[in-house]
Amino acid sequence: MALRDLSGAVDFTVLERMTGGDDAITEEVLGLFVQQAAMWSPLLDVREDGWRDGVHTLRGAAAGIGAGRLAAACQTAEAADKAEAPPLLDRVRDALETALADVAAYRHELMLRSLRG
Repeated sequence: MALRDLSGAVDFTVLERMTGGDDAITEEVLGLFVQQAAMWSPLLDVREDGWRDGVHTLRGAAAGIGAGRLAAACQTAEAADKAEAPPLLDRVRDALETALADVAAYRHELMLRSLRG
């Protein structure tokens, strides 16, 4: 797959190992990740009661697709006190944005490959 536009925020070999290289399953998992990101990212603010739950859920979703930097940023933010969390949550949001861009590019490649199929 020509993935030259990716930043490296996601190690897709992790996902490919998990899905056995099945493009349909890979697409489904990435779609679920995007849905999780949309659902939980509004909580990435200490003014939200569930901010720690949002970070925790995103950490697991990120680890599952190989987004190690995002998972690490989430782990650090999750362990922080509320007073220390705002700049750490900024890092989580930045890492999430980068991971989502890589996921979008990867999904695009999957779609193109299915059209060539």
